[in-house]
Amino acid sequence: MRPRNAPPAFNAPDSQVAAMYSILARAWGRQHWWPAQSRFEVIVGAFLTQNTSWSNVEIALRKLRCARVLCLDGIRRTSVRELETLIRSSGYFRQKAARLKTFVRFLDANYGGSLSKMFAQPTQILREQLLSLNGIGPETADSILLYAGQHPIFVVDAYTRRIAARHAILSPDASYEEVQAAFERGLSSVESLPSHIESSGGASHPPSRMSMMLRSPQAQIYNEMHGFLVGVGKLYCLKSAPRCEACPLNSLLPNSSAA
Repeated sequence: MRPRNAPPAFNAPDSQVAAMYSILARAWGRQHWWPAQSRFEVIVGAFLTQNTSWSNVEIALRKLRCARVLCLDGIRRTSVRELETLIRSSGYFRQKAARLKTFVRFLDANYGGSLSKMFAQPTQILREQLLSLNGIGPETADSILLYAGQHPIFVVDAYTRRIAARHAILSPDASYEEVQAAFERGLSSVESLPSHIESSGGASHPPSRMSMMLRSPQAQIYNEMHGFLVGVGKLYCLKSAPRCEACPLNSLLPNSSAA
């Protein structure tokens, strides 16, 4: 037994992450995460999902779509006040409306309003540009890069951190970059799921135009793993009262884990 005051013993991140992917891939198949019909819809969703649930984001996206402004020109020509009203369900709607406007101005000024030109930039250069914009942190920037631009970069969210900590993969205090690097290393040895594998459980959605986009095997693996972790976090690895016994990853929990 480990002494009470001894530092925590962490499992080997690479093998743990690879095992998580293997178990969840067999259990749930492709997740089609996240669902969207266009690159710009993914970008808007990445802003709106900050500090709120996806169900609230879906309401806001539906209102934008019904108003026929869920496109670059739509956001460009919609007044800030009207935009705030349309996305109110997502919370922090004033800040998010301003951030969407800022992104469109950035795209217009630097890439002539072309998402294709923007996403043609090398990953790290574009990431630095996105991070320089007000309201874009690492998770939002990486979500835009991976899900809208098909760039191979792993997205770290609160679910990823919680699961990694409870499985003794990383310290709860690990930085975003440390968590990201650990998962990218761990996923370097796994193989992506065949496209015909049926989707179930977790965070699965029906196939959408964006979920079926052609991407590199590495980007597809990062895409699927993030979707898997969202599913585990939403259904089992709850912030309070986690359902460890029912979780597909239960066999990977350290014996001393106090979930």
